[in-house]
Amino acid sequence: MTGAVRTLPPRARGLRDWRGARERLRTLWRRSLRFRTILITVTLTAVTILVTCLAMALVIQNELFTARKDQVLLEAQRATTAAQATLDAAVDSTDPAAAQTLMNGIATRLSQQSSSDLIALYRIGPPSPLAPQPFISPAFDSALVTEALRTQVQSSPDLQWWQSVALPFDGREVPGILVGHQLRFPASDGVDSYELYMGYDLLSASQTLAFVQVLLWVVGLVLVVLIGAIAWFVLRSVTTPIADAAETSAKLAAGDLGVRLPVRGEDELATLNRSFNAMADSIESQIKELADLSLVQQRFVSDVSHELRTPLTTIKLAADMINDQREEFDPVTGRAAELLHAQVQRFEVLLTDLLEISRYDAGSVQLEREPTSLAHLAEDVILSMEQLAEGHGSDVRLVAPGGYTPVDMDARRIRRIVRNLLGNAIEHGEGRPIVVSVDSDRDAIALGVRDFGLGMRGEDVERVFDRFWRADPSRVRTIGGTGLGLSIALGDARLHGGTLAVWSELGRGSNFVLTLPRDGKPVTGSPLPLVPDDEQGGALEALGLTQPISTRPGVRRSS
Repeated sequence: MTGAVRTLPPRARGLRDWRGARERLRTLWRRSLRFRTILITVTLTAVTILVTCLAMALVIQNELFTARKDQVLLEAQRATTAAQATLDAAVDSTDPAAAQTLMNGIATRLSQQSSSDLIALYRIGPPSPLAPQPFISPAFDSALVTEALRTQVQSSPDLQWWQSVALPFDGREVPGILVGHQLRFPASDGVDSYELYMGYDLLSASQTLAFVQVLLWVVGLVLVVLIGAIAWFVLRSVTTPIADAAETSAKLAAGDLGVRLPVRGEDELATLNRSFNAMADSIESQIKELADLSLVQQRFVSDVSHELRTPLTTIKLAADMINDQREEFDPVTGRAAELLHAQVQRFEVLLTDLLEISRYDAGSVQLEREPTSLAHLAEDVILSMEQLAEGHGSDVRLVAPGGYTPVDMDARRIRRIVRNLLGNAIEHGEGRPIVVSVDSDRDAIALGVRDFGLGMRGEDVERVFDRFWRADPSRVRTIGGTGLGLSIALGDARLHGGTLAVWSELGRGSNFVLTLPRDGKPVTGSPLPLVPDDEQGGALEALGLTQPISTRPGVRRSS
């Protein structure tokens, strides 16, 4: 059977590449101090240079425009003054041809006196056959003159007016200035007034401004690149030692006590490295001392436990023999024999637990795995402890919707965990019902033991797995115990790659949940909730909603 290779369309590939690049940038932003600092520095520098360049461009543009405007107005004023002087010196004539010749001469003089080729002269008032005809240069567009400008020029004969316009140049429009004046022509019946308009382009100023703007952007870009390079170089000299210190700290935290930081120079970083190395030396020395002390303690506990085995066996045999004959003794001696027998048994359990703890500390515990059904194992443990449950008035119920499929585990150790959890529930359950739950999912199997007894405070829950710790030291235990059971149970759970968690509240009881992996991978969740269902709105009376099926007296399985 052949398979086809699916090809994504270009748009989908581009979107996927963009998302991947964005995620890589986010990761780099979170993890790299150098990248984050350089990016912030370059961004702020670019914004600052952008604002500065914009401000400088606006200032330069305004200055260029103002300078060119002042130049144009002065030039137009000189040309107008010269033209008016020529007109004032002219002899009045009634010949229209001579008047028109004078008009043409004035236009030529204006063109010579100024740099403008855009000149227009319009007569103010009604047309007259004796007055010169208006003069408009070929390149001048009458549409450039607005009504507002004409009104100002006509009403103010002695003032100069101007406005910004767009002038045609080589088939395109360029910014310019249109200047307006009044000229007075001699006439036979007095004076004829004409509107004079001269257009000046700002092409040279625009070209200068464009050059300055390009120069500003190039200089700004170069500055951003240079500042980025300088920031990278400076940060590299600072962040490299910091990165080395972070890496060395991680190695030290991981247990590599021999790592040290190189010390170069006498600056602050060198002082920091020397202090770090001194701290690492101190930590290494203290850890080695503690390790040696712990090793001595482990050997001491192990040796003492082994050495006590032989005399304990002898004492146990003697105690058993004396206990068997206690009926022949007087009541006081018989009671002493019973106490001796009970305490020797407790001493034997304590010695066994101490040996187990010493194996955990020495890391010499080995699992003997075999396929085991956790539900069947829990049922066997419940049946084996039925007399103890009946003695305390507790009704133990097994709720097992799952967990029947065999899973590789050390059955002896898991059985010990269940016995310990169930024994504690019976001990502290105050004669109330106890629910043992077993369930499973694709990744894990779990067992929970829920009692409705006294419960524990929050600070007690945090220490419940400590060695030799008891929530209520004044409380008398009725089923013995060494104070090491939960600690050993936690060690057995972790040895299987599982977890053992606890929830408890005063007056509401406790719930212990053991979770074991199916395939040996670390446990990420549990098929059973740690907070029991009655915390989400149920009640203790919900236990009576099921119909119990008696398997043996004292044990009930709820369906």
